[in-house]
Amino acid sequence: MNNQSILGNSKAACFVCVTDRARAKAFYGETLGFTLKHEDGFATVFDSNGTTLRVSPAKDFRPQPFTVLGWEVQEIKVAVKALTVAGIEFVRFPGLSQDELGIWSPAPGIFVAWFKDPDGNLLSVAQH
Repeated sequence: MNNQSILGNSKAACFVCVTDRARAKAFYGETLGFTLKHEDGFATVFDSNGTTLRVSPAKDFRPQPFTVLGWEVQEIKVAVKALTVAGIEFVRFPGLSQDELGIWSPAPGIFVAWFKDPDGNLLSVAQH
């Protein structure tokens, strides 16, 4: 059996842990603009352009130092400017030559910028 066929036709879901569920609900729903699908005792669930995003509270949560969730956008400068207007601050990393918007280009035609949710989860927008 070809292993790629087992889940190759299935939709992926994303999971993000947070400490403050209400604050995360406002951030992902209002600030980022995702549609609330439902809430239950375990998670606040959003639709991210057809991908399920489960935002789950975790008592002893500590954010990771790497990107945990990202979105591919058509025009990164437009996305970064809109997110900035919405109150998002972009992260700058020492040693990376990021432009005035915080966008880094590791290779021609590839662009990425990072920001954090209220719990410190590192998120990104990228254009390829």
